[in-house]
Amino acid sequence: MTPASLGYRMPAEWERHRGTWLSWPHKEASWPGKFERIPPIFARMVRELADREEVHVNVAGPEAEAAVRRLLADEGAGTGNVFFHYIPTNDAWCRDHGPIFVERETAGGIEQAIVDWSFNAWGGKYPPYDLDDAVPVRIGEELGLRVFSPGMVLEGGAVDVNGRGTLLTTEACLLHPNRNPGLSRGEIEERLRAYLGVRHILWLGDGIAGDDTDGHVDDLARFVDPETVVAVVEEDPRDENYEPLQENLKRLRSMRDQDGRPLRVETLPMPRPIRHEGQRLPASYANFYIANGVILLPGYDPPRDEVARDTLQRLFPTRRVVVIDCTDLVWGLGAFHCVTQQWPDPGRVTPSASSP
Repeated sequence: MTPASLGYRMPAEWERHRGTWLSWPHKEASWPGKFERIPPIFARMVRELADREEVHVNVAGPEAEAAVRRLLADEGAGTGNVFFHYIPTNDAWCRDHGPIFVERETAGGIEQAIVDWSFNAWGGKYPPYDLDDAVPVRIGEELGLRVFSPGMVLEGGAVDVNGRGTLLTTEACLLHPNRNPGLSRGEIEERLRAYLGVRHILWLGDGIAGDDTDGHVDDLARFVDPETVVAVVEEDPRDENYEPLQENLKRLRSMRDQDGRPLRVETLPMPRPIRHEGQRLPASYANFYIANGVILLPGYDPPRDEVARDTLQRLFPTRRVVVIDCTDLVWGLGAFHCVTQQWPDPGRVTPSASSP
C-alpha cells in the first residue's frame, strides 16, 4: 500500500505550518574557517520563526540542547515555542535528510504520515551519512506517525510541489547515476506519484554552478502558488549560469499544470557570483523558505537582494519578506531552504497560498 493509494498527498510549502524542523549545525568541516559564524544565523532564523510556528530542533543530546538554548538567548530568540529532539545527525541539511510529511483527510480530521526516502549524501559525496539517513524514522517514532519507505534515494531539495498534483524537479539530479542507477525515468516518476500523491511531473534541466547536489530544483525554480512558479535568471551572457537558466526558463514557459493550464512564470535575479577560496558557491535567491507569515530570503548582494525581496513581497503580500545575509552560510553550499523542513499544520481548514 502506497501513500497515494491510501489518499495521502504532499502539501505545498505555503500551506499553514505546525512547525519547522532544523538539524542544528555542528560539523565544522561543512564551513571550514567560518563555522563560528553559522550557529548565530540559525539563531536568527529561529527568532523569526518561533513567534509564528513551532521550531523543532534535532541535537545530539542534553549538552547540545543547553548550548543552543544559551545561543538563542544571546540572540534574543525566545524558546517557548522551540522543541528539542535528541536525534543525532551527521550534518545540518534538514531539507534533504529530514521527514517529508504527507497527509490525507479522514472523518476525524487530517491524518499525517512521513515518507522516508533513502539518503546517500548527494551521491555518496560526504560520508558518513548513516545518522542523517535515520532521521525520518526517528522522528516518525517520536511523533507516532506511520512511515512509508519507497526504497529510492531522494533529497527534499530535489522536488517542489504545488499542492494540487504537480511536482517540479530536474533531470540533472534525479536522473544522475549516483542516486538510483537501477531505476528508469519512468520508474522514478512512478514512485514520486505513489509516495507523494502527485499526478503531473515537470522536468527542468541543469542546476547552477557550484551546486554539489547535482542540480536541486530549490536553487532554480519554486512554486509560490498553485499556478505560479518563480525562477532565477542570469542576465549576463558571459556567466556560466546564463545558458542553463535560460533553458530552464524556456521549459517553464512551455509547461502546463495538472489541469492543462499554462504556468504563470515570474523571475528572480541571480546574485553576483560569490567565490570563496577560488570556489564558485551556489548562491541563489530561489533558496528562500516559506513559513507562517514570513519568507526567509537569503541575502548576498544588497542591490539585487532588494529586487528579489520586492518580487517575493509582491507574490506573498500577506507575509513579511525578511532578508538575512547568507554569504557565510552558503560557504556550506546551501541556504535557508536547504536547512529547513516544513511540518504542515493538521488543524488547518483550507489550504491557501495567500493565507499566512
